[in-house]
Amino acid sequence: MTTTKQIRPFHTVLVANRGEIAIRIFRTVRRMGYGTVAVYSEADRDSPHVRCADRAVLIGGAAPRDSYLNIDAILEAARRAGADAVHPGYGFLAENEDFADAVDAAGLVFIGPSGAAIRAMGNKAQAKRLVMAAEMPCIPGYQGEDQADAAFIDAAAGIGFPVMVKAAAGGGGRGMRLVQDASALPQALASARSEAAVAFGSDELILERAVIAPRHVEIQVLADSHGHVIHLGERDCSVQRRHQKVIEEAPSPAVDADLRARMGEAAVRSAQAIGYIGAGTMEFLLDREGRFYFMEMNTRLQVEHAVTEAITGLDLVEWQLRVASGEPLALRQADVQLKGHAIEVRLTAEDVPAGFLPQTGPVLRWRPPTQGHDVRVDHGLAEGGAVSPHYDSMVAKLVAHGTTREEARRKLLRAMSDCVLLGLPSNQGFLADCLADPVFAEGQQVHTGFVQERFGDRLSERALPDARAVALAAFGALALDMPVVGDSHRIEAPAIGQHAARAVLAQGEARWEVQLRALKTQWQIGVRRIDAEAQPVQLAVSNACWDGPQRTGFSAECDGMTETVVLAAQAQALYLFHGGRAWSFERESPHKQRTAEGAGGAVTAPLTGRIVDVAVRQGDAVQAGQRLVVLEAMKMEHTLTAPMNGLVAEVCVQSGGQSSKGALLLRIEAVA
Repeated sequence: MTTTKQIRPFHTVLVANRGEIAIRIFRTVRRMGYGTVAVYSEADRDSPHVRCADRAVLIGGAAPRDSYLNIDAILEAARRAGADAVHPGYGFLAENEDFADAVDAAGLVFIGPSGAAIRAMGNKAQAKRLVMAAEMPCIPGYQGEDQADAAFIDAAAGIGFPVMVKAAAGGGGRGMRLVQDASALPQALASARSEAAVAFGSDELILERAVIAPRHVEIQVLADSHGHVIHLGERDCSVQRRHQKVIEEAPSPAVDADLRARMGEAAVRSAQAIGYIGAGTMEFLLDREGRFYFMEMNTRLQVEHAVTEAITGLDLVEWQLRVASGEPLALRQADVQLKGHAIEVRLTAEDVPAGFLPQTGPVLRWRPPTQGHDVRVDHGLAEGGAVSPHYDSMVAKLVAHGTTREEARRKLLRAMSDCVLLGLPSNQGFLADCLADPVFAEGQQVHTGFVQERFGDRLSERALPDARAVALAAFGALALDMPVVGDSHRIEAPAIGQHAARAVLAQGEARWEVQLRALKTQWQIGVRRIDAEAQPVQLAVSNACWDGPQRTGFSAECDGMTETVVLAAQAQALYLFHGGRAWSFERESPHKQRTAEGAGGAVTAPLTGRIVDVAVRQGDAVQAGQRLVVLEAMKMEHTLTAPMNGLVAEVCVQSGGQSSKGALLLRIEAVA
């Protein structure tokens, strides 16, 4: 199969994406002397990517379908801004063949493969048929046109369980379900179809035999319009949660030179077979015996491309631009040298103990680790901004490069301990735990089940701060009302006199009472855990000083050891970054009487989103754990289940409606 792509000169590039993706692409586009155009939705008016471009064009409402997925609006933005090329980024329309064709038909240059190539490889079923013709090893499965449940049930019986149900049109873990036995297959098919239709506009599915404990390894390819294709080595993306990548690295600890050559040759051969042009990624599963199987091809730049850039010294966006302008690749395969090791983590706004539930909210503090020292930070965050419910939960990625894997790991772990995001939950602490895990540090035994295998039930356990962090949080909250002495920003001790100030901080069901007494040269802080039997802790704090007039953090001597913290306060909430971790507290009145939470079986929305399905009606009897409501937000479906046995007393939502975070969805009453 051969695809064609028209080559035209261009001068100004519109990036049809948002956030850190657009900012990263603008960086290279501007360096190469091209003009830049941003597009933005109503929700992104104040996004940093809007200010990074020469011009920015509003293209629609907050919902992706009204803006970043609106092909006509993007083409009109290009016309208005004078752009003659479009870079799709690596999300939204990046793998949409109709978008590539529409850009070409409008007389613009699409900085990516042809619509025909995207069409050929964008559907997993079609892609498997094509690469199998090019002698690519593939996992046994079913990719037939018959999409009836009966066809999948028959196919699964022949393949053997467990099987993977996958969306044919997409990736990123969406529309993917692991099925252990035949009884669970119909529900998995229904759920995967629904999620795939929302995420990709197609509910077509395929089946694959589940490979137990594999590694996820991918090969980066580059192809020009002159028929030359090379690969840039592999990336290992085995650390995943919910079938979505969390940590990526290059090269893979499990791939030697011989295996790299064989996987690379297979990837190049398949790219040549479809006449591919541009940057693309062939994704594989690698089993315990070293056999590799093709999964899919991503016809775009990957989120994790930065680790390949780190070890090759190449800018992949630059080569996308050069190839799109008709230049031949200057490199031959023998010229590609892999130097050192690079590891990337994806910082996401999500609540890990709640099942990695995506979160929205304000960005009260954002202090990325200092760039340099072989650590790269790509992000689109700004203090005073917010993480929207309309888009993906990934907010930044951090990449460390070192001479060895251990050096890269050590640098990245240090960077994570310096990365401050306050105002909403994130996976920052979880990422640090993964990097510090001895199995990850050793590297050879990591596979796609690593997170569950190493953390298991601990993932749902909400860590509590130690008494020192609680004391500093309470001190910061009380100090916000204290005067500052001169230009030194010192916090004046006598401000509260000889009487003890009292604060109550809460985190979930845990509560602490903190008493603060100011003496002549120091404060005495007593911390007592109210909700559990624990010995009170006494701390002496002195030489406290704000980090500036905005009072966003302070340093102080705490029992003779200097501590530095970042602080943010909002209404009755308090946020603290201390000891490499972020903590959040409720600030309660010392006299507040707490009532039991969750009484009455209330089921509330964990985040703002669209109601996909309501599986019960008023009066229905339900069992604990039974599926009640499916909520779609931030590109993912979230199934809410019954917290108890009982009867559905009230249903407050319907399919197709919207619900805000915390809103009552339905209520269950216990049956006597």
